[in-house]
Amino acid sequence: MFSSHTRRSHCLTAGIIALTLTLVIFAGCLQNGAEPRPAVSPTQATTPLVPIRAQYVPGEIARLGAAAEQQANTSFNTIAALSPEKRTFDNTVVAFDTAMTDYTDSIYPMTLMGYVYPDPQVAADGMALEESSAVFLNDIYTRRGLYNALKGQTPRTAGESRLYNLTLRDFEKNGLKLPDERLAKVRQMNDELSGLESRFSANLNNDNTTLVFTGAELVGVPAASLSSFEKTPQGTYRVTTKYPDYVAVMKYAGPGTTRKAMYMAYNNRQAGENTALLEQAITLRQSLATELGYPTWADFKTNGRMAGNSASVMAFLSTIKEPLKEKSRAENAELLVLKKDLEPAATTLDPWDVSYLQEKLTLRKYAYDENEVKEYFPVDNTVQGVFRVYGELFGIRFEEVRDAPVWSPDVRLYRVTNLTGGATVGYLYLDLYPREGKYGHFATFPVISGRMKDGAWSVPATIIVGNFPAPQENKPGHLTMYDVETIFHEGGHAMHYLLTTVPYGTWSGFNTEWDFVETPSQTLEEWVWDPQVLTSLSGHYTNSSQKMPPELRDRVIAARDAGAGHYYSRIMANSLEDMEYHTAQGPVNVTTVSARVYAEMEIPQADGIHQPASFEHIMGGYDAGYYGYLWSKVYALEIADTFKQDGMTNQTTGMRFRQEILSQGNMQDGGVLLENFLGKAPGPEAFYKRLGIANVSGTGNKP
Repeated sequence: MFSSHTRRSHCLTAGIIALTLTLVIFAGCLQNGAEPRPAVSPTQATTPLVPIRAQYVPGEIARLGAAAEQQANTSFNTIAALSPEKRTFDNTVVAFDTAMTDYTDSIYPMTLMGYVYPDPQVAADGMALEESSAVFLNDIYTRRGLYNALKGQTPRTAGESRLYNLTLRDFEKNGLKLPDERLAKVRQMNDELSGLESRFSANLNNDNTTLVFTGAELVGVPAASLSSFEKTPQGTYRVTTKYPDYVAVMKYAGPGTTRKAMYMAYNNRQAGENTALLEQAITLRQSLATELGYPTWADFKTNGRMAGNSASVMAFLSTIKEPLKEKSRAENAELLVLKKDLEPAATTLDPWDVSYLQEKLTLRKYAYDENEVKEYFPVDNTVQGVFRVYGELFGIRFEEVRDAPVWSPDVRLYRVTNLTGGATVGYLYLDLYPREGKYGHFATFPVISGRMKDGAWSVPATIIVGNFPAPQENKPGHLTMYDVETIFHEGGHAMHYLLTTVPYGTWSGFNTEWDFVETPSQTLEEWVWDPQVLTSLSGHYTNSSQKMPPELRDRVIAARDAGAGHYYSRIMANSLEDMEYHTAQGPVNVTTVSARVYAEMEIPQADGIHQPASFEHIMGGYDAGYYGYLWSKVYALEIADTFKQDGMTNQTTGMRFRQEILSQGNMQDGGVLLENFLGKAPGPEAFYKRLGIANVSGTGNKP
C-alpha cells in the first residue's frame, strides 16, 4: 500500500512532519476551544504567485539551509535569553511556534528536492539537508534553556492551552526531564538515528535496479506498458523496479520465470545496506526508549496517540488477525485452483503468481479487462475529475498556474480558491510521473504551513508525488482503479494539509496524532466506488465525453473486494512486523521476522528476499505506526457511512467534514473530532461490515 511518506525528527510526537505518505484546502472557524481564524481576504493573506523556488544549483541548498538554521537559532536564543519577568505567552510559546514554522517553511521546499530534483547533485544536497535539519531539530527540542523559558507560561484560552501542552510534551519526550548527562546521550542517539533513517531513504531514492527481458519473456504485458520500457539496441526491453513497470510485469507477464525475476529484484532492492541500517535503527530505538523511561520503542511512539500504548495496538490487531487470515486462506485456495487450470502440474501458489492470477480471476468472474477500464481514466482527465468532486464537496476551485517555475517539465501547480469570495486557500503541486532518481512510490509532502503570521494568514502549499504511467507518443497514461483510488487517498492528505484553519504552524494541517493521520485520506478513497462519482470521473481517452458504460461500471464496483483478503492481510503483516521490531529487546533479524509474520498471515513469500530493506515507512516516520492504516480505516468507514446517508456529493455534509475534521489540525484529539462529526463515539461495525466478517472485537467504541 502506497503511503504518505513522513519525514521528521523522530522523537517529536506530532509536530514538524513531512508526509508520505500523501488535493486541497481550508475553511470555517475552529471549534471546541480553539480560537477562530479571522476571515482572510486575498489581500490580507500571504498569496505569492509562486509558493516556492524550483531551481537550484549544486551547493546552493547547503548554503540556504545553513542560513535558515542561523536565523532559527537567533530566534530560539532570543526566547531562551528572556528574563523570567519579561516572559509572556506571546514572546515564548507563540514565538517558538512562529520560529519553528519559519524554519520548516524555509527547509521543506529544499528537502523536497532530495526526492524529486532531476540533477542528482542537487537531489543529494536536498537529502543532506534533510539529515542535517533532523539533527538541528533534535538539538532544539533538547535545549533546556529554551524549555525553561516556555515552561510555566499561562495560556489564556483553550487553544493556547493545547499549544502549550503539546509543545512541552515534545520537549519532554526528547528527554527534558532527564539530568544533563542523560539528556546529552539522548541527543546523540537521536542524531545518529536521523542519519540512519536519511541514508535508508536516500538509498531507495537512488536505487536504479533494472532487468532485461526479451519480448517473449514479456508476453501478455499490454502494448502501452511495453512501449514505455526502454528498448535496447539488441531489441530487448530494460525494465525498472519502479511502480508502473513492476505492476505491469507482475499482473500481465505470462511466463512465471519473468514474474519471479521481477519479484525477487523488487524485494531485494538495497538488501545489503538497508537491512543493516534498519537493524541498527531498531537497536538504537530500543536504547532511546530505555533512556526516556519507556519499556519499548512502540510504547514511546504510541504515547500521545489515540492507541496510547503498544498493548492497545496489539489488542486491536489481534481482533482482526484471524478473520483476515481466513479471507486470505480462501483467496489462496481459489487462486490455486485457477493456477491448476492454467498449469495442471502446479501444486503450490507462488508469491509472484498472486497479482497475475488475481487479474485472471477478476476477468473470469466479473467479465472485464482492466486494460479496457483503464482507457476511461487518462491521468489528466481523471485528476480534473477529482478536482470537480472535491470542489463540489468543499466549496473550492482549482486553477492551474501557467508557466510556473518547476523542477521538471511534467510538474503542475494549482492555486486553490474558495468558491465564495475567491480567497486563495492553498497551492498544490502535482509531480505524477517516474523519473530516474525520483521518489519511487506515492506521497504527499508538506511545503509551506498554513498559519497566522504577522497578523495575516500564510497560505499553505503541498505536493503529491506519484509514479503513474507517463504519456507515450501523444497517448496519455492510463490509470487502474487502484491508481484512481490512490489519487483520492493522496488527495485526502493534501486536503487535510491545505484546508487547515489552525493559527499555529506546528499543529496545523496533517500534524495530528499519527494513528489519526490516515483517516481523511482513507475516508476519501470511498468516493471512487460510488456509481455516480465513478461515472463522472470516467471519460475515454479518445473522447472524454464517452463515459464508462453503466454495466461495465457496475462490474468494476462489484469486483472492488476481489483480493481484499490479500490486501488487508498484507497491511496486517506489515503492522505486526513493525510492532514486533519495535517491542523487541535486543538485536532483531528483520528478514527472519518478516518471513515468519508473512507465513503466519498465510501470505506467500519466497526465500531469499529482503522485504524489510524497502519497507520505507518504518524508516520514514511510521515506525511503530504502520498499524495506523488499519486503525484509521475504522474511522474512515464510519465517516463514509455518514456521507452515504445524505449522498456522497452532498455539500452540506462535505462542508461539515471540512470544518469539523479537515480544518482542525491537532487542535483537538482525533477522538473528539470524530465524535463531534459522527454524533456518536466511533465503533468498528462499519469496518467489519466492509471486510465481510463478524464483529469479534468486543472493544465497543474503540478499534
